[in-house]
Amino acid sequence: MDFRTLARTWLRSHLTDAPDPRTWERQLGKAGWIGIGWPGADGESYGNRRATLTQQVVWAEEYARSGAPARMGHIGENLLAPTLITYGTEEQKQRHLPPVARGETLWCQGYSEPGAGSDLAGVRTTAVPDGAGGYAVTGQKIWTSLALDADWCFVLARTDPGSTRHHGLSFLLVEMDQPGRIEVRPIRQLTGTSEFNEVFLDGARAAEVVGGEGNGWQVAMGLLALERGVSTLAQQIGFARELDQVVAAAVASGAADDPVIRARLVRQWAELDTMRRHALRTLGSTGDPGAPSVAKLLWGGWHQRLGELAVQVAGEAGAVGPEPWSERRPYELDSAQHLFLFSRADTIYGGSDEIQRNIIAERVLGLPREPR
Repeated sequence: MDFRTLARTWLRSHLTDAPDPRTWERQLGKAGWIGIGWPGADGESYGNRRATLTQQVVWAEEYARSGAPARMGHIGENLLAPTLITYGTEEQKQRHLPPVARGETLWCQGYSEPGAGSDLAGVRTTAVPDGAGGYAVTGQKIWTSLALDADWCFVLARTDPGSTRHHGLSFLLVEMDQPGRIEVRPIRQLTGTSEFNEVFLDGARAAEVVGGEGNGWQVAMGLLALERGVSTLAQQIGFARELDQVVAAAVASGAADDPVIRARLVRQWAELDTMRRHALRTLGSTGDPGAPSVAKLLWGGWHQRLGELAVQVAGEAGAVGPEPWSERRPYELDSAQHLFLFSRADTIYGGSDEIQRNIIAERVLGLPREPR
């Protein structure tokens, strides 16, 4: 059985019961589908399935096409794990990678702060030695996805109190179950849901630093470069499914007969194809400082425009909720409205468009740095 057929068959046979998210993660882990292709010491794995880069792409594509649920473990699998493989000690890899591969441990990302969102060099969260070989971390993080469910958080904090900007930062691993030291507050969004959170740290213990004290900026930038490639290709399949839904709605309502809307639909398709080709071109590449920023600019703006197009196709119905509002159901949105409202954040989170353009201008084109 070839790899694509193997992946497709497994997904079809395990998506019948729609298990809860944590149970689903453990099912994926038990079958070896988490972290496929992670390189282990001496050719050994950390509990994951061995796979080539091509097979990783195949799995990501089949997962997206199957309509499988959104992953709760993607931050640990796609961000934390490759970072540990690159910068972590063998002890750190052996401690943290197997639980991620088994689907047992969930992670969140403690980067952004009030006043230091896209500009990570402005981090003010501090970490001081706690006298027991670790650090006491104090500060506030914001826009932290999955913080309510996460078991661990990787935190960018300032370990040198006299440092500024990108100097004196460290990449710390913090366990989330610390009552009285860590508080998580959900952030209610335009959609009425709370995918993001505020995290308050008051002397929270961090027992481990990745990449050495003071090297947090290098580790953090290395991690951000991982937010492209295989996972981007899977994301684009999800985008294609959303575009298909908008096209179908336009055909059903007659909106596709409008030449302006028809031209916008064609443009969305062409731009999505361009994004896929860019992702394939940069897949597995290293040392290109502009590639992550170009990818973020492409997909953030594209997805936002798709949301706008979705409500335009809906016409007057796009301004009316699918169900009458009541005390029991105070906030209901249809898929087009949810796409429109949620995608407003796409050009902000993960690095705003303005920051991405600065990175391209300064690090790729060699233009003068923005005054700070």
